[in-house]
Amino acid sequence: MSLNERVTEAGNGRGGGANEASEQLATVQWDDSKMNTHFANVVNIQSTLEQVDLFFGTNKTWNIGSERQVKVELTDRVILSPHAAKRLSIALDGVIREYEARHGALKIEGR
Repeated sequence: MSLNERVTEAGNGRGGGANEASEQLATVQWDDSKMNTHFANVVNIQSTLEQVDLFFGTNKTWNIGSERQVKVELTDRVILSPHAAKRLSIALDGVIREYEARHGALKIEGR
């Protein structure tokens, strides 16, 4: 996947009526020069009126049957606006549907 993509924007809202909405193409350039990569096999989510918090970490428990506690090492927290969280949810749903179409259904415990 390329780090550059084309984005369609609605008109700027100046002049003309609602039926004259123009489309402008904008180029998004993704700058990955300061990006960090972390592995996570655990995610937890909490929210307030103003934000949605995503917590990412790694399960460090090897033998759940013999231990009374599961240890998860949290490494990252991402704070999103509710609108950004909704867009992320829609995007993730599409990615998972494409993945399952190629590789088969993912089975999740408790579902």
